[in-house]
Amino acid sequence: MGIFNKLFGKKEKESLELGLEKTRQGFFSRITKAIAGKSTVDDEVLDNLEEALVSADVGVETTVKIIDRIEKRVAKDKYLNTSELNKILQSEIEDILVEAKEGNSYSFDSPLPTKPFVILVVGVNGVGKTTTIGKLAHNFKNSGKSVLLGAADTFRAAAVDQLTIWSERVGVPIVKQSMGSDPAAVAFDTVQSAVSKQSDIVLIDTAGRLHNKAHLMDELGKIKRVIQKVIPEAPHEVLLVLDGSTGQNAVEQAKHFTAATDVSALAITKLDGTAKGGVVLAIADQFKIPVKFIGVGEKMEDLLVFDKHEFVDSLFS
Repeated sequence: MGIFNKLFGKKEKESLELGLEKTRQGFFSRITKAIAGKSTVDDEVLDNLEEALVSADVGVETTVKIIDRIEKRVAKDKYLNTSELNKILQSEIEDILVEAKEGNSYSFDSPLPTKPFVILVVGVNGVGKTTTIGKLAHNFKNSGKSVLLGAADTFRAAAVDQLTIWSERVGVPIVKQSMGSDPAAVAFDTVQSAVSKQSDIVLIDTAGRLHNKAHLMDELGKIKRVIQKVIPEAPHEVLLVLDGSTGQNAVEQAKHFTAATDVSALAITKLDGTAKGGVVLAIADQFKIPVKFIGVGEKMEDLLVFDKHEFVDSLFS
């Protein structure tokens, strides 16, 4: 099921449904109002539905695409009634997610495409980047994989300290240097250590500054070049972490980072604390980059491998 061919268990499903509760409630209260008192899907229903989708942070472009598709269904079926609208809307939303590019097909449990598998983690400060790295490390370790962390966000002492705390909490080794050290040097040492230790997964944290796109591009480019001196095809994934609770601001961050570096996967955090979960659709649709992980709670187990079908099913359940 899903792009990872991973059985989505009962525990994961419960975490997902609980984490999306605020989005589901907000989403459906708006849709219910959109079709109240109507027996058929007419222009007024479609206008109200469009407003409901935009309000749920699905985004204007993606909303227009969904409404256009529903309009075509209405034109084709002529007498489509509002009771069928949820089913059609669910189908169209799932199609939007399916159209995003597939990426490296790995999950916590599945065999890795290569070892060591190097994941470069990017994102602005405050989105939950370091916490996401800690949760990824925990879940990969629990699946029997050896993990190594690299603290290449040397711009803030707090970032190195926070990642160190996570390494101790999860029980995985970390490569770090003092604040102000060259991030690329830390990344180089991390990958070199991973090769010698035969680590399965390497998670490298990077600085979260976004004040200068050119500087960000230069720094990430340098990190990539030094990593490739050790492993020519690395990094195997550039994972952009976005805070789902910021709605359209997360879309703006995605624009900056996708322009600055070759982002190949997304992790969207803090979906449990927001009614703006529709932003997942906006991001997947606009950037055609696969969402691979979503954060739906505080616990380490609440970082889930993203399954398109289960996500949409939980929105409509």
